[in-house]
Amino acid sequence: MKWLWMTMALAAGMAVSVQAGVNGGLGRRVGVLEGAFVSFFIGTIVLFFVQLFFGKGELIAMFSVPKWQLMGGILGAFYVFVMVLIVPKLGVANSLVAVIAGQLVMSSLVDHFGLFGGQRIPFDLTRFAAMGFLFLALWLFFRK
Repeated sequence: MKWLWMTMALAAGMAVSVQAGVNGGLGRRVGVLEGAFVSFFIGTIVLFFVQLFFGKGELIAMFSVPKWQLMGGILGAFYVFVMVLIVPKLGVANSLVAVIAGQLVMSSLVDHFGLFGGQRIPFDLTRFAAMGFLFLALWLFFRK
């Protein structure tokens, strides 16, 4: 079952790469803020129908969760806005290598401290080495 989840994660990563290129082009045509808005608006419509037919029917429970748990939408909007802004300037690969570096640094902190109710996974020497290789990749992607 772990391979299924890993395959889904890889597919999501591929989708993010396509999304970055598509949104970058959209931002060039309609404007950065407008492109981010259109992307989120279309995504909202799709998710509305998906949750309507496949959801648990507990959408109203969002009013009872801790307010910090609603921050995901703000963070997602920030991510889409930044990608719409930087992809035309840096390219898809450079932009995503930087995003992935940021994701791994922050997710390592989240795991290490068990933030947001997650499992604690200590930051060890192996992860430190992997992070070093990641930043080497980032440097190689960005050097001219």
